Amino acid sequence: MNILSIQSWVSFGHVGNASAVFPLQRLGAEVWAINTVQFSNHTGYGDWKGAVYSGQSVRDLVDGIAARGALVGCDAVLTGYVGGADIGDAILHAVGSVRRANPAALYCCDPVIGDTDTGVYVRPGIEAFLREQALATADIATPNRFEIERLTGLSCDTLHGAKQAVLRLRSMLHTEGPACVVVTSLDTDTTPADCIDMLTFEDGAFHLLRTPRLRLAVNGAGDAIAALFLFHRLRTGSSVAALEAAASSVFGVLKQTEEAGSREILTIAAQEEFMTPTRVFRAETC
Repeated sequence: MNILSIQSWVSFGHVGNASAVFPLQRLGAEVWAINTVQFSNHTGYGDWKGAVYSGQSVRDLVDGIAARGALVGCDAVLTGYVGGADIGDAILHAVGSVRRANPAALYCCDPVIGDTDTGVYVRPGIEAFLREQALATADIATPNRFEIERLTGLSCDTLHGAKQAVLRLRSMLHTEGPACVVVTSLDTDTTPADCIDMLTFEDGAFHLLRTPRLRLAVNGAGDAIAALFLFHRLRTGSSVAALEAAASSVFGVLKQTEEAGSREILTIAAQEEFMTPTRVFRAETC
């Protein structure tokens, strides 16, 4: 399995490609990582050092891979945080290049906009780019609750409302692909106070997966979920199986992170969770 992953990179900690690449490699995928930034640490610390790469540099790397004749073997493109409009254009260029070489390749877009505790943290214009361009080319979307509400304009306070938002987001996706939506960090009127939900929709069916709520605040878990969901969706062809595998693994990693009291997700120390999750969660039709 070959996955082209275009995301940010941090030297310390695990967000963006630093959260997505290792789990994919641990599972046996070949990852062609293209970094959109290289920072010392994620921006949640309040200060950081490093550089933001240009859209042209991303395009050049994609074109360099294409020149090797490798894109015909690319199974999927994965993207997360988009730093600027030029990076957005480079992402569309990458997806188009891959699809021309391999029409069966999938594009998984993690439409990073923000979260309930932080609000919007992407630059002006990125939200519109995701809504109007990126999602229109994507086969799979993995927003959190805050992001799907922003993208669709619909509230997810209730499970019924969340389903309506998922259906609207699905209608915004690439029409020739599986049009699969996964919502993470979902908390509705049916979610117990000590739990958190994930919701997926594919082939006309909704499935809900519930895990215990953990007492921690770390960055990068959403990046890992998107990567793992894509991997397992490619491997099994089932969004339900992919959701169960991704959620079980990430819960195991986060549980160990909580127990260690770590500010950073323990991607390396808890790596066995990617292979054999300590606890397996099952999704139910809803």
